[in-house]
Amino acid sequence: MGEQDLDLMRRFYDEVLSNGDLDRIPELCSADVVDHEAPPGMPDGIEGVTAFVTMIRGGFPDLRATVEDILEDGDKGVARVRFTGTHEGEFMGVPATGKRIDIETIDIVRFADGKCVEHWGVTDNLTLMQQIGAVPEPSPAG
Repeated sequence: MGEQDLDLMRRFYDEVLSNGDLDRIPELCSADVVDHEAPPGMPDGIEGVTAFVTMIRGGFPDLRATVEDILEDGDKGVARVRFTGTHEGEFMGVPATGKRIDIETIDIVRFADGKCVEHWGVTDNLTLMQQIGAVPEPSPAG
């Protein structure tokens, strides 16, 4: 792995997630890419990646993915990414609220033959759901 694979990660965040360019997915991911963080019911491979991006951008059309840190280790890249956007469409059963989100995720991506072949991630979904009002925020200690 090298800078070329890290560039692929950056391109995925910029071109696919931030700009919504679904046509870039087959260029950046292998046909049988495995997403270990995929929500239940998502199809496998590129179809699943496309469905996920469509879902998240449907809920947050102005979504921006900003790479805060990116590292490499062997055939893997690790990125800490900040996601911001406005909840302007239905997301995970929650109708649009117009509320802003600002959450972080950690992604690990394995590369082979110049494409993403596997993804693991940890996303702060609790904070996301609190920010759109689907889950109550904790009460301040009194």
